[in-house]
Amino acid sequence: MNDQWIPHPTILIGETVELVPLENEHLKELYAAASDKKLWENIPVDCSNRETFERIYSAAISEREKRNQYPFMIIHKQSKKIIGSTRFFEIYPNDKKLEIGWTWIITQYWATEVNLECKLLLLRFCFDVLKCRRVQLKTDQYNLRSRKAIEKIGGKFEGILRKDRIKENGVSRSAAYYSIIDDEWNEVKENLTRMLEEKRKDRG
Repeated sequence: MNDQWIPHPTILIGETVELVPLENEHLKELYAAASDKKLWENIPVDCSNRETFERIYSAAISEREKRNQYPFMIIHKQSKKIIGSTRFFEIYPNDKKLEIGWTWIITQYWATEVNLECKLLLLRFCFDVLKCRRVQLKTDQYNLRSRKAIEKIGGKFEGILRKDRIKENGVSRSAAYYSIIDDEWNEVKENLTRMLEEKRKDRG
């Protein structure tokens, strides 16, 4: 992979949140945010378990060194607290595509502007800086809350990949696949910006 496609460190700064590269020294504070079991109900692994969390997130940092993933912490600017995480993975610079995923935010900030701003920051970087042609998103077939959130930001449903993963409990998970392509980006950006402004007005 071209080392310069996603330069390190990449920091994405919004009005409410900052997306900052995850490092080993952040794992203790990130786990404190991740320890709520509710966050992992529709994800193949349960990172509320300390051992699982350390394995998954230490691996993400190692994978960044190999240029396969780029994990971020989500920092709430006003409180200066870590409130979640997200990452780039399935990174294919030659094809100008990647996936945004492993996104979770503590329940206190569900249905706020946080997820919208995170997605706008990530997608701006993908399309305006990296010049991606395709950004992929996926979620559990039955995770309707996540599917609605992806559709709301402009993700186009592509289909179900059946029995895509085996969860920790041995049950197969089928995944709903979505994408946003470069031809759609201007419209998606306008809609995301408008929705974010409306959320901020609601916040007062």
